[in-house]
Amino acid sequence: QVKLVESGGGLVQAGDSLRLSCAASGGTFSRYVMGWFRQVPGKERELVGNIDWVGSRTEVADSVKGRFTISRDNIKNMVYLQINNLKPEDTAVYYCAQSKYGKTWDSWGQGTQVTVSS
Repeated sequence: QVKLVESGGGLVQAGDSLRLSCAASGGTFSRYVMGWFRQVPGKERELVGNIDWVGSRTEVADSVKGRFTISRDNIKNMVYLQINNLKPEDTAVYYCAQSKYGKTWDSWGQGTQVTVSS
């Protein structure tokens, strides 16, 4: 059974940087596309970006392009979300998720809260 555990969230100030981590266990990590999502109360979960099986291709949402970077380490079974120049509107719970082909997301972590103060 796949387990995803996010970490690295916290309370930061606008302009700071954070690196979120997601540790995967219980499956063959390199066989999955990995995604990062975020959600604020009352809104739908938003895909902020994803990375292919070997880390050669990443996609990020236009709304965060230039500030968010996704990477992965298939030896450590980790995926990362680097967030630079944080803004108050980045405040959300951030989730990592796993997908065979990047279309439907099969497994989810419990999320990590990021709060950005102005």
